[in-house]
Amino acid sequence: MVVQETKSFLATGTGPATYDAIVIGAGVSGIYQLYRLRELGLRTLVFEAGSDVGGTWYWNRYPGARFDSESWSYGYSFSEDVLREWEWPEHFAAQPDTLRYLNFVAEKFDLKRDMQFNARVASARFDDGSDCWTITLESGERATASFLVTALGPLSAHTMPNIPGVGSFDGPAFHTARWPREPLSLEGKRVGIIGTGATAIQTIQTIAKEVCHLTVFQRNPNWAAPLNNSRISPEEQTRIKASYSQIFERCRETATCFIHDPDPRKTLDVPPDKREAFWEKLYSEPGFGIWVGNFKDILINEEANALVSAFMAKKIRQRVKDPGVADKLIPKNHGFGTRRLPLESGYYEVYNRDNVLLVDINETPINRIESRGVRCSDQLHEFDILIYATGFDGVTGPYDRIDIRGPEDRSLKEDWKKLPRTFLGMLVEGFPNMFMILGPHTARGNIPRNIEEIVDWQTQLIKHMRERGFSRVEPRAEAVDRWVDAVNKACEGLLFSQIDSWQTGINKNVEGRQVRRVLGYYGGAVKYRNISQKVAAGGYREFLFG
Repeated sequence: MVVQETKSFLATGTGPATYDAIVIGAGVSGIYQLYRLRELGLRTLVFEAGSDVGGTWYWNRYPGARFDSESWSYGYSFSEDVLREWEWPEHFAAQPDTLRYLNFVAEKFDLKRDMQFNARVASARFDDGSDCWTITLESGERATASFLVTALGPLSAHTMPNIPGVGSFDGPAFHTARWPREPLSLEGKRVGIIGTGATAIQTIQTIAKEVCHLTVFQRNPNWAAPLNNSRISPEEQTRIKASYSQIFERCRETATCFIHDPDPRKTLDVPPDKREAFWEKLYSEPGFGIWVGNFKDILINEEANALVSAFMAKKIRQRVKDPGVADKLIPKNHGFGTRRLPLESGYYEVYNRDNVLLVDINETPINRIESRGVRCSDQLHEFDILIYATGFDGVTGPYDRIDIRGPEDRSLKEDWKKLPRTFLGMLVEGFPNMFMILGPHTARGNIPRNIEEIVDWQTQLIKHMRERGFSRVEPRAEAVDRWVDAVNKACEGLLFSQIDSWQTGINKNVEGRQVRRVLGYYGGAVKYRNISQKVAAGGYREFLFG
């Protein structure tokens, strides 16, 4: 990958440069949104904090980073040329291949000429008189545009742990979302990693065989299931390319836009032996089938969830030799699937290695980070390298890190302090002409499938405005009220809604993130699509235009 030369598209000394639209972020969302806005003939500029395209796949370079969506269901569907020319090497692609893919798409359509890299946005302010947004970078450069599109990514605001002494370690220390771009050898090194979420699981299982010694600091274990990844053979490649229309149609039919859909049976209606055989089958298959292709009631019925949790606990005990370590790796504070499920490749077997130590910080809490390592209540663990796999301030966090203000200096961060309020997760009352991709209250699932539908819908709304001479749009207050009610009702009865996770807005490392919030629409992607299409077909009556 060639690092992009930093260049400025902004005027100097003569006031801000003017565009029709500004997009913040050059990840999967921003790339596709730029493509669609160009089709409308809009003069568009993308600001990207990184030095190249990629978003999540640019920043997260940690060892083992890869898809948990089937690769061939993850890529863009809008271009027949891309589908024909690109070949995924694995069923679940690794980060370097995904970054290479996004560069391939951006270069194929010459999108980088409308992107400014190394450009972190500090603020965005709407002017009532001109119906325009002024975007200011941390460098002080400014640009204005009629439309602002936030393609920030729901997991882009990484968080450091709330531990005394962070920054005191003398050796290399970094968050997984800021893994060094230059080659980093772990061979023969003593490494400590704090966290056992999805990112940590991928990292741990990858580096354990390389390092001299690995110490894993765990607060709460997560359920994880086998990825069962494999290379794509030439015969499979031919079959996939011939089946893309069916693949994407299948994704449109399912509740989460994956190829998997819940089994129509209820857990307790199936005899125990057949239930066990079904779970064994799912456990041995690739991808999210064990989670979103399971019995339809495992995420709503406590007894059903307890049964599948017991099955998964049994698998952990079978794979981890030390019963005490196995018990520490079995979650006690949430049932299977009530947090987003990490997929793994040999993660549990890592703890059978002599060079891996699991430290339960509930038993021996971390007191502080010191120059030589991590000081727990019982001892100092010394390291050469320290890794923070401490997650993200999900969904609303990226918005809080930009000072976004609407008319009369109205602050989005203050508005969302307790609960985000949106319409369809795409627009916000009181913040005209601000379009969000994967903002709070959109459907969740296979991310690019969600992205393409949201981008297409928002692009059609902008087209509707331009054809009718409108310069301003925002949702009506009553439409926002109805949508927030719909979002809350869709979450009722789901077991995950009572569990602390980034999906329910909890992050113990961020002030004010200790109260659960509904951050997604969990009525399913099909229902979400039908609702949004009905709004468009009805002439956008839920909006105020000006």
